[in-house]
Amino acid sequence: MVVYSHLLMHHAFFMRRCLTLAEEGRGKVGNGAFVGAVLVRDGDIIAEGVHRGFGLLHAERDLLEQFSGSIEPTDTLYVNLEPCCHMGKTPPCTEIILKRGVKHLVYGLRDPDRRVSGQGIEFLRLNGVEVIGPVLRDECAWMNRGFISVREKGRPWITLKSARAADGSIAHPDGSPKRITSKEQDAWSHEFLRAKHDAILVGVNTIIKDDPSLTVRSINVPVQPWRIVFDPHARTPLHASIIKKNPERTILVVDAALDLSCTEPYLEREIHIWRIPCIQNMFDFHALFQGCITSQENFCGITSILVEGGERTWHPFWSHHHVDMDVLLPGSS
Repeated sequence: MVVYSHLLMHHAFFMRRCLTLAEEGRGKVGNGAFVGAVLVRDGDIIAEGVHRGFGLLHAERDLLEQFSGSIEPTDTLYVNLEPCCHMGKTPPCTEIILKRGVKHLVYGLRDPDRRVSGQGIEFLRLNGVEVIGPVLRDECAWMNRGFISVREKGRPWITLKSARAADGSIAHPDGSPKRITSKEQDAWSHEFLRAKHDAILVGVNTIIKDDPSLTVRSINVPVQPWRIVFDPHARTPLHASIIKKNPERTILVVDAALDLSCTEPYLEREIHIWRIPCIQNMFDFHALFQGCITSQENFCGITSILVEGGERTWHPFWSHHHVDMDVLLPGSS
């Protein structure tokens, strides 16, 4: 039992390194997964790989194609997601694992994609590879909660963030903005909410009243999140911060019935326009989510959304049971 405990700690150490590497794909992998891989020999990491971007090599293939040395029979490959066994944008990772002679593999999470879903593990085992796992399954699943949500629910992971003053209000009686959260809470929100989601979503009234930039400001991030605005009638001011700064990372969701001429000024500024049908004054979530998870020109898909803004924006997500995590920041005012 003591020996097993030491082995588990040993595996956990290298799996956490995989998760650290996987973070390098944040904001770059589109509707794909965050994956890191390490090759270990005699307790030391001798090679590393990362899924660096949408359509690029998966972490295992990235590692094994870069590593020019020979792989010893006792070397172990660690990866936080089960290796794929199907032809996608890149060849199967199981193929190169066998070709390079890897004999031991430790994985963190079984791939929820129905094209894999345990088949990668089984294929490797049938071909003589010792496969151990899952290791740190919960941590691996949390990192890829968006990827899992897309595969299992057909939609991105949705986090709803709200802040209320001590009296329960979210604005002044006249509707004007009220300062509720502290600087410390704001910094936490940027680091652990905005920086950990592919997109930030608000309603057009928030844009008109507050003119937010909807960016991550307290820490450095490789890529800023997408900004999504529910704007059925295309009322977003052309001088808004989200249009003046990085307009190519802004998506306006407008009513599909809206006259095309209303969106021309935004298209001229490289704003993405999603025309989504409105049903009883609410956007059709099925169509919206399909737009989110489907890659297209200049858009690789998103797997997680942080919903901010006012109650009119939150309510549809609640009423349709599309909230995976609710974060309430209490205020003192």
